[in-house]
Amino acid sequence: MAAQVVVVGSLNYDITVWVPQRPRADETLHGSKCEENPGGKGANQAVAAARLDATVSMIGCVGRDNRGDYLLAQLDAAGVDRTQVSRGDAPTGTAVITIDPDDVSIIVIAGANAELHAKQVERAAEEIAAADVLLLQGEVGTEAARAAAVLAAASNTKIVFNPAPFNDVAAAVLPLADVVIVNRQEAKEMKDFSPPILVTTLGAEGCEVQVGQEITRVTAPTVEVVDPTGAGDAFVGAFSVAFVETNDPIAAALIAVRAGAAAVGSVGAQPRMPRWTEIDDL
Repeated sequence: MAAQVVVVGSLNYDITVWVPQRPRADETLHGSKCEENPGGKGANQAVAAARLDATVSMIGCVGRDNRGDYLLAQLDAAGVDRTQVSRGDAPTGTAVITIDPDDVSIIVIAGANAELHAKQVERAAEEIAAADVLLLQGEVGTEAARAAAVLAAASNTKIVFNPAPFNDVAAAVLPLADVVIVNRQEAKEMKDFSPPILVTTLGAEGCEVQVGQEITRVTAPTVEVVDPTGAGDAFVGAFSVAFVETNDPIAAALIAVRAGAAAVGSVGAQPRMPRWTEIDDL
């Protein structure tokens, strides 16, 4: 049977710009390209799981604006159930993504994502209880994320937590998480926490999976990087689906690094979430 996945998280309208280097104070630069795509870590991970044939429900909030309409339409197109995505009073969340030859940086404006509250999450208690896995990130409020984690823990639903960005949500959710997935920078914040399974993504170098005191390195295939935005979300979505199906974090990581590699080959986060055939090709 297909993995049952619930995602409590953000939905953002992504604006990505490419620049030759980061601007200095008072400097104006000419960029080479601008793209607009559906995004938000929560929605990206929901689409990533749905592309791998999981049954996915999204819990979040968008504005009553054209960008909100667009993001909901993208969930529909991906086959994600968005019954529990509400329309808030604030504008739809926005992410401004800057890509230069060496790195990527992101500015997130929460907008309607900040209007997701614990009561709305609690209305989806049945969906969370019936799920195999709950995905959480750091782009919604602490109360909403904690409410989801408590409901999942009470129902023996596995909790996969991606504390990005690392903020107050982490302290509320980490004690309940079954799997924590972080990048190098977020891993530095984990010194006070020892989750049952800790996965540290290493970009082109793959990832490390720590179970107890044992650490396993998983390498990633070599690919040409066009746009690294969303690679981490592809990893999280694929890991979660594979972990449900295998109950083996190493096997799940082997699939997840290939999903991340497949996601960087063209522009946009959500549009590049891979299907099984693309993962198999790597």
